[in-house]
Amino acid sequence: MKRGTTLFLKIAVILIGIPIFALCIFLVPKIGDFAGELYPKMSYMKSLVLIDMYAAAIPFYFALYQAFKLLSYIDKNQAFSELSVKALKHIKYCAITISTLYLLGMPLYYLMGKRVDPPSFIPIGLVIIFASMVIAVFAAVLQHLLKEAINIKSENDLTV
Repeated sequence: MKRGTTLFLKIAVILIGIPIFALCIFLVPKIGDFAGELYPKMSYMKSLVLIDMYAAAIPFYFALYQAFKLLSYIDKNQAFSELSVKALKHIKYCAITISTLYLLGMPLYYLMGKRVDPPSFIPIGLVIIFASMVIAVFAAVLQHLLKEAINIKSENDLTV
C-alpha cells in the first residue's frame, strides 16, 4: 500500500480525536451541570454522567491509538502479522467497552430525556451504542479474516 494512503488515514485518525477531545473539555461538563440542574435532589447525577462520558473517552482514545499502530504496521509491510491481529482485538474490545458504558448509562440519559422537551439524550446514546457495536463486529470480522490470511500465508511458506 502506498505510504500516502496510510498517511492520509493517520491524519484522519488524529482529526477524529480532536473533536472528541474538544467535546470532553467543553460539552461534557455542561451536560453534567445540566443533569445536576434537572435533578437537584440527586446530587450524584452530575457525577454519574461525567464518569460515564469520560470513562467512554478512555477506550475511544485507546482504540484510536491502536488504529494508528495498525496503520504503522501496514507502512512497515507487517499488515499480515500477529501484531495487526492484536491491534484489531484491542479495537474490538474498546468498541464493546464503549457500547457497554453507554448502555449502563442509558438510565441516566433516560431520566434526563424525560425532563427535556425533545428527548435528545436517548437517541444520541442509542446511536453511540449501535455505532460502537458495528465497529466491534467489523473489527472482529477483520481480525478473523486476518488470522485466516496469516494461516494461509504460513501454509504457503511451508509448502514452497
